Amino acid sequence: MKIAVNPAAEEWEALLRRPVLDLRKIEKIVLPIMEKVKRNGDKALIRFASEYDHAQISEVLVSKEEMAAAADKVDPLLKASIEIAHKNIHAFHAAQQQEELVMETMPGVICRRRSVPIQRVGLYVPGGTAPLFSTVLMLGVPAKIAGCKEIVLCTPCNSKGEVNPVILYTAKLIGIERVVKAGGAQAIAAMSYGTESVPAVYKIFGPGNQYVTAAKLVAAREGMAIDMPAGPSEVAVYADETAVPDFVAADLLSQAEHGVDSQVILVASSQQVVDDVMAAQEKQLAKLPRKDIAERALENSTAIVMQKEKAAIALLNEYAAEHLILSVKDPHRIADRIVNAGSIFLGNFTPESAGDYASGTNHTLPTNGSARAFSGVSLDSFVKKITLQEITPAGMKKIGPAIEQMAEAEELIAHKRAVSLRLNYIEDQDV
Repeated sequence: MKIAVNPAAEEWEALLRRPVLDLRKIEKIVLPIMEKVKRNGDKALIRFASEYDHAQISEVLVSKEEMAAAADKVDPLLKASIEIAHKNIHAFHAAQQQEELVMETMPGVICRRRSVPIQRVGLYVPGGTAPLFSTVLMLGVPAKIAGCKEIVLCTPCNSKGEVNPVILYTAKLIGIERVVKAGGAQAIAAMSYGTESVPAVYKIFGPGNQYVTAAKLVAAREGMAIDMPAGPSEVAVYADETAVPDFVAADLLSQAEHGVDSQVILVASSQQVVDDVMAAQEKQLAKLPRKDIAERALENSTAIVMQKEKAAIALLNEYAAEHLILSVKDPHRIADRIVNAGSIFLGNFTPESAGDYASGTNHTLPTNGSARAFSGVSLDSFVKKITLQEITPAGMKKIGPAIEQMAEAEELIAHKRAVSLRLNYIEDQDV
């Protein structure tokens, strides 16, 4: 990790720069893949399974027999853990449901707003170096609560043509029946354009590598709704003298082990905090199974000493971390001043891992600074908000003249006439 001490504001941009993906270069690889799926459907998916996953499959959908058999292959203790996570995630997302809003803005003018589930959604679940069954929970649970009628889950298979049994067990636990053996850009293409076995969806969710990210952006340009712009995973930790160095080091490494393009940022109140954390990090790194990945991620990472709290908070808001851990004396006070972050973890005993798996919040979060404008996935991500209005004759008498005046001022005479005709009718018929 690079180290900077009390950097001036004009230095922050360079210090906080994320690893840059050359999306134009990646798109040149992704576009032909997507086009082949668009043209050839299931045949293309089967071919790409052979080419990229080294799997010989004849059907792209996971069979009912495969789904049923998965449960027996999952350790009972892991099942119990998944059920705890499922309960918490379900509880937190179910609490996000809103009653229909009905309001009379003025006498006789009634406005309403209600939530309607997106009818068909696609979930992408990475299954490569780390099969993320937790993502099945994070995306599948709110989709089910929202009432989405069709849920398509795409995830790559192994060289035997098998999908990770924990992914299948978790999908079945939630009630997802359509699981597609497809990963990468070809999975995004299948959900975007549809194939013989995969219905085209209306919105695509889920994290993925640079090819998945590029494919989602291509799909978005063509009119597909996606959950959010996404990039490599990241964490920022703000630590002071009350932080436990071993905890902070573990939090940094838990993010660094995601991938070589992940980034971790440590903002510390003193050089001593940095030294203590880096010493603990060195010891933990030596024993990490994914050491090589974490080491390369740390090359993209920075430790910054910010002795002034106000400056530290400003820097954290500038960075807009996907995950922000506040290992400080009064985390609630600091959190109240954070305006840009995907998810915030308060205090020494709240690791980012809790949000990744089982606390109840969603781990699909905005990265690459998009937390300045985007929220993480929630129940709202799976619904649309439809407004309704109803005006009574008495209401039209009250609001009509204002509408006429405004329409005329904008020189939209048909708009004015639509009101004037009604006002005349009301007056003539004495409604």
